[in-house]
Amino acid sequence: MMLMVHYEIRQRLEEREESLSPYAMRSRYAQRERPEEPCPMRTAFQRDRDRIIHSKAFRRLKHKTQVFIAPTSDHYRTRLTHTLEVSQIALSIARALNLTEDLAEAISLGHDLGHPPFGHAGEEILDELYPQGFTHAQQSLRVVQYLEKDGQGLNLTWEVRDGILKHSKPRADIFSEEGGIADTLEGQICKLADAVAYINHDIDDAIRAEIIAEDSIPMEIRRVLGTSHRERINTLVCDIINHSWAASGACDGAQRPLISMSHEISEAVNSLRSFLFNTVYLAPSMVERKEKGKRILRMLYEYYCENPDKLEPKYLPLIGEVERTVLDYISGMTDRFALQHFEDLYLP
Repeated sequence: MMLMVHYEIRQRLEEREESLSPYAMRSRYAQRERPEEPCPMRTAFQRDRDRIIHSKAFRRLKHKTQVFIAPTSDHYRTRLTHTLEVSQIALSIARALNLTEDLAEAISLGHDLGHPPFGHAGEEILDELYPQGFTHAQQSLRVVQYLEKDGQGLNLTWEVRDGILKHSKPRADIFSEEGGIADTLEGQICKLADAVAYINHDIDDAIRAEIIAEDSIPMEIRRVLGTSHRERINTLVCDIINHSWAASGACDGAQRPLISMSHEISEAVNSLRSFLFNTVYLAPSMVERKEKGKRILRMLYEYYCENPDKLEPKYLPLIGEVERTVLDYISGMTDRFALQHFEDLYLP
């Protein structure tokens, strides 16, 4: 029996968005680089979400480092589980502020697609090796725009791509404008949800690895943010919602609101990030593993730059600048693929 799908489904979904905050980004106004026929059942942002989930880059996140390189325990976060936690937090905030949940979800699911193997150690060494520099945010945009589907890209909406590009944060301040400010409030939500997720789950994983203990977190930070994983997430999410309440449209205001935190909470968050850098990310055992990962990627990069004919065949038609193609190839590797490749090339 043939089933009929009526075009009114998408239209009804778009009509529901009219009840959202006046500051919400409506899917009917979304823009793509290459025009497409609308989907009969899904809005533009729902379609983007589905394309990201079904991409090869998304599937590879399950074997990419979050903090602990190639962990043997099943309970440490990977780049994929981090992405899912970011998405859950972003959805909660967007829903509370009456913004477009589908857009926040799509940006969250796509924000780390360009992250290289071995986490930020991989990002640091590729930035050092490639003359034009490397950031995972720019690479995530490149993945969805050019690399997926054998060079065709996913043709995502401009709003999702903008949020992906502008989600990253420098070490000193999560509110720094260094990485840009997303043009949509939903993109701004993803930037903060990313910080809320990794600050909390990195503490959880560091405690599991016995690098720190819960009571080693400075008392002033615990007093403000809470003394457990649950309390800290609840404090941060509630503070973002309360301090960004104008974005919900419930308040009259002449200026377009921003997604932000209160001064007290943001100071505590930046202090907690500094604590994590000093005690976890830069711990001797972590630095040693990071340096090993960097050496592996350096050797792979140098090998393929000298032997581009050894790249997988699907990459050869993409070669314009050899170093750029090698960068795309290595940054797309999972931890275990990079390790296996290194063993195949350099170990007897």
